Amino acid sequence: MTSGRPVLVVTDMQNGFVREQSAHIVLVVADLVRRWQKAGGDTLFTRYLNYPGSPFERFFGWHRLQFSPDIDLVPELRPYVDQGVTLDKRIYSPFTPEGMALFKQRGWEEFYFCGIATESCVLKGAVDAFEHDFTPWLITDASASHAGTEAHEAGLLVARRFIGPKQIITRADIPHILIGNST
Repeated sequence: MTSGRPVLVVTDMQNGFVREQSAHIVLVVADLVRRWQKAGGDTLFTRYLNYPGSPFERFFGWHRLQFSPDIDLVPELRPYVDQGVTLDKRIYSPFTPEGMALFKQRGWEEFYFCGIATESCVLKGAVDAFEHDFTPWLITDASASHAGTEAHEAGLLVARRFIGPKQIITRADIPHILIGNST
């Protein structure tokens, strides 16, 4: 299943994105990160930072995720952040110029995406990995939408069409070499 140096991309697990509809994956993602790092894997944490005059303000009237505590990673991930890399971004995807330089520097060629929100930032990252000729994986049971199950399922439907149905996996499908056993 692996094709290059893998990285677990923990997408926008920030206080401002965790709502009733997405809270159920916080502990799931924290456990996945713990296991991934224990097995020696690279981890990328992304943080979306909104800004005055952003397209989100102009087109959606959305002003959140500009300041702490909204922009902070959830407390459950803090024990793992120093063992990984954090990438701040102002767009949906981690494929910014800074991200691309980081991917090249680290030799990352295979991207395992999880986090919030399946239909936007997680999906866009996976699609961009595909379009940059990397291997994307989208982990369904470690992703969610703060807009609810319907948005999550819509994101998975579109992801299957964009990056291929076999690239949409669950945690159980991740090779054991990458996450060790379940303890």
